[in-house]
Amino acid sequence: MSEVASLTLFNSLTRSLERFEPVHPGEARVYTCGPTVYNYPHIGNMRAYVFADVLSRTLSFKGYDVTHVINITDVGHLTDDADAGEDKMEKMAAAKSQSIWDIAKHYTEAYWADIAALNIRQPAKWSIATDYVPQMLEFAETIAPKHCYELASGLYFDVSTVADYGRLARAVTEEGEGRIDAVEGKRNAADFAIWRKTPAGETRQMEWDSPWGRGAPGWHLECSVMSGDLLGFPFDIHTGGIDHREIHHPNEIAQNQAFCCTNGLDAVENSGARFWMHNNFLVERSGKMSKSSGEFLRLQLLIDKGYHPLAYRMMCLQAHYRSELEFSWEGLGAALTRLKRMLMASEKLADVAAGDPGHPKLAPLLASFEAAISEDLNTPVALTVVEEALAMKKVDLGAKRAVIERMDRVLGLDLFSKTRADLRLRPSAVSLSEGDIETVLERRKAARAEKDFAASDALRDELAAQGVEVMDGDPLGWEWKIGA
Repeated sequence: MSEVASLTLFNSLTRSLERFEPVHPGEARVYTCGPTVYNYPHIGNMRAYVFADVLSRTLSFKGYDVTHVINITDVGHLTDDADAGEDKMEKMAAAKSQSIWDIAKHYTEAYWADIAALNIRQPAKWSIATDYVPQMLEFAETIAPKHCYELASGLYFDVSTVADYGRLARAVTEEGEGRIDAVEGKRNAADFAIWRKTPAGETRQMEWDSPWGRGAPGWHLECSVMSGDLLGFPFDIHTGGIDHREIHHPNEIAQNQAFCCTNGLDAVENSGARFWMHNNFLVERSGKMSKSSGEFLRLQLLIDKGYHPLAYRMMCLQAHYRSELEFSWEGLGAALTRLKRMLMASEKLADVAAGDPGHPKLAPLLASFEAAISEDLNTPVALTVVEEALAMKKVDLGAKRAVIERMDRVLGLDLFSKTRADLRLRPSAVSLSEGDIETVLERRKAARAEKDFAASDALRDELAAQGVEVMDGDPLGWEWKIGA
């Protein structure tokens, strides 16, 4: 375990920075709220998984044996995140005239493809909600006598039966949970469904028998059951987007308190996790972040426009996870350029064997990197330290490579697995192939040799008109001209 810098993390439950002390010595158990697989994830969704990945990598860097679980919600999540509306999965299956199981499979695989493209490490376990329905029923039966009541629409959790409900969200009024719609018969506005009965005369594609009638589990129940089953209560860290801080996570906490028979939240571990961590929003001004807007911003759209997925990872790392991050095509292009420069510097070490990272000139940089990443995952500062190490001259190259490799294992930019040429993605709107480009460049080379500069310029302009930027004197030779 590293002794250089203690790991401090911001705990949303206490609204303070706290030193990380594992529940189980030498281990770090982390649960991340995963996607509801009814549609493709947009890039704002994916910011949460880049953040969770950096957290997991940092814990590994600090010497902990990490068990990271990410769930897949394939049932139970309603369209308005509360207790009214349609199930998102059922709604999409009906719209596509497909089996709900086929919908879940397609969008789960699409999400996993984005995870791989962003170089996010595989978790120890992908927990699929429908695999845990028996455990959900057992959990619900355990807490129902003291904490739940039944209505015609399902089994509801009475939030007044646990201490400090809503502390995570800082809800201070009965109306505080603004997105919760009224359901007739609820005792408290914030009460939420544990089990939703299938309405009379209807049939869902996903439904199960229960003591409260045939139906489906509530969304909040799923995460409590899977996190507790796979990590044990209390575990170390629960992560998610900041939108989960208002309803979903407070409801999880209430369920955890009920199941574990714990008291108030002054003892943070009573919530089921020692830390609750949330990344802030990705802000996009054009309105294309919403999945209801035709061509919404998903990772594939960035790729189609010629931006490598790691440019988006770099963009995320350039902002602290608790800060809002504004998306723009210009900003993404700048992140891609920064990544290219780092890869160019790394390529100079491509044939160098990693040596001892304890080189006297480089060890202070590694310490600075660790201090930054240990201060609540300060990736913006950590990135500048990597660049400083890459720029350092007159040092042992093996030691330099070893230090940068250690840093990159946290940031996940693939500095020694990718080259600048790998980032040269052809925009989908461009018809030229790389072979076509090389043919034109050979013609241009011949024209320049014959001092026919008019022909040379015309060939350069021909390529530029088709999205190719010629770079005379650069070993790479050309790149796609990025345009939004």
